[in-house]
Amino acid sequence: MPTPAASTRFPRLAVAFAALALAVTGCAGNAADPGPSARPAAAPDRVEPLAPVPVPALPATVPSADGRQVTITSADRIVPLTGSLSEIVYSLGLGPKVVARDITTTFEQAAQLPVVTRAHDVSAESVLSLRPTLVIAETTTGPAEAVQQIRDAGIPLLVVAPAKSLDDVPQRIGAVAQALGVPQAGEQLRQRTADRIATARKEIPAEAGAGGGAGASKKPRVAFLYLRGTASVYMLGGAQSGAASLLEAAGAVDAGKESGLDKDFTPITSEALAAAAPDAILVMAKGLESVGGVDGLVKIPGVAQTPAGMDRRVVTVDDGILLNYGPRTDQVLSALIAQLYHPGKA
Repeated sequence: MPTPAASTRFPRLAVAFAALALAVTGCAGNAADPGPSARPAAAPDRVEPLAPVPVPALPATVPSADGRQVTITSADRIVPLTGSLSEIVYSLGLGPKVVARDITTTFEQAAQLPVVTRAHDVSAESVLSLRPTLVIAETTTGPAEAVQQIRDAGIPLLVVAPAKSLDDVPQRIGAVAQALGVPQAGEQLRQRTADRIATARKEIPAEAGAGGGAGASKKPRVAFLYLRGTASVYMLGGAQSGAASLLEAAGAVDAGKESGLDKDFTPITSEALAAAAPDAILVMAKGLESVGGVDGLVKIPGVAQTPAGMDRRVVTVDDGILLNYGPRTDQVLSALIAQLYHPGKA
C-alpha cells in the first residue's frame, strides 16, 4: 500500500488508487442513472476538451503557490504531476502537449503516457528525461529534493494549491490556464464547469431537505470511509477529508464532520461510527472492492450497527475522480445525487 507523499493528508492517498471509469453503484451494487446534465454523453473515463483548441499566448509570468514567480515561455511539453492537474490541462484542450503523467492520472486520453512517479514520489530523472517546458505540481508533491532538482535544471515549475472544496475549482482552473497562456479558455472552462455543477444539483429532490423548509425530510447523513482491505486500513473521514464540500453540495450532511471529527481521517471504531450514525456510506470503488464488496464492508466493526449498515446503503464513486475537484466534478455530484435520492433508476 503506498503512503502519502510529502504530506500526511489522506485525501492525497485516496486519489492514488485510481480506476479507469466513474463507477456508480446503488445501495446493493446496481448501476444508478446519474441523471441528466448539460454535458453530452461520453465515456466517463474520458476528459472532454474545449473546442476549438486554444493557442497559448506566451511568455507568461504567474504566481506560484510556494511564493515564487514563474515565467513560462513554452507549453509544448507539459508534465502535470497529479491526476487533477492533468484533467484541467486536457480539458483546456492542451492534452496533446502533455508528455507524461503521474500514477493518479488514469483517464483514457492519458493512459499511454509514461509514468514519472514511483508510488507517490516524483522521479526527477524521469521528468527531466522527457525535456518538459513546464511542470505543474501541487504543494503536496514530493519529495522536495525531486522538485528542487527539476527547478535546478532550469525547468519552469508551477505549484498549485491542492483542492479541498468546490470553491477551489475555479481558482485551480484559472491558475493552470494563466500558466499555459490560455486565460480565455480558462474562463470558458470555469463557466462550463460551474454550469454543469449547477445542473447536477438540480437533481436533488426538493423534499430532500435542501431548502430546510416545512415538510422537507431530514438530509441524509453520509459517512466517507477510506478503505484499503489489503493493507488493513479502515478510516472515517472528518471535516478535512475533502469530501465534506461534495456531500454538502449534494444536499447531504458529512456525518463524520457533523459528529465532531475536525481532522481529515480517524481510524474506524464502533464508537466513532455510532456517533456519526450515517444513513449512507460513501466509499471509493476500489476501496469497496478491497474489502470484498458490501458483504465485506458490513463486517468491519461497527458498520453493521449503523443505519447505513443495516440498510446496506452504500454509495460508490471512482477513486480517480472523487476528490479531484476539477472539470469533471459535476459527474461526481451526479453520481452522489443519483445514488442518494434515485437508486431505483437504471
